[in-house]
Amino acid sequence: MHRPHITTIVLVEDDPGHALLIEKSLRRAGITNPITTLVDGGAAVEYLFCQGAAGDNGVDLTHLVLLDLNLPVLDGHQVLERLKSDERTRRIPVVILTAADKPQEIARCYELGCNAYIPKPVESDQFTDAIWKLGMFLSIVKVPEVLENND
Repeated sequence: MHRPHITTIVLVEDDPGHALLIEKSLRRAGITNPITTLVDGGAAVEYLFCQGAAGDNGVDLTHLVLLDLNLPVLDGHQVLERLKSDERTRRIPVVILTAADKPQEIARCYELGCNAYIPKPVESDQFTDAIWKLGMFLSIVKVPEVLENND
């Protein structure tokens, strides 16, 4: 039986102020999807692979990941590499959302498999505007559904 899937936005951001601003800006852009906020790369990997404390979360939803690079435990590069190198998670769209905007950093993230790279503006108004635009983009994006195994 085919069940409709809800795309959960997994926000991996260790700055609580940024996380709140991102969620508020996405909501203002009309995004109503559930948003799960995780504060470090280790928690993100556990959640997305249903391991450790996250093992009982029953995750069978489609995900879209908004990933900061400067994270404790595992940094964003390590999370991205882990997601894109595993058959179970490689199709999950990953949007890098970080303060770093050096060309070599952007190239590295695309080489690791990110789907989009958005630098966080320093000024609050520009930051809010950028996230609102991201929300508008996310409102029309289709992500792959999790295929059910009927064995």
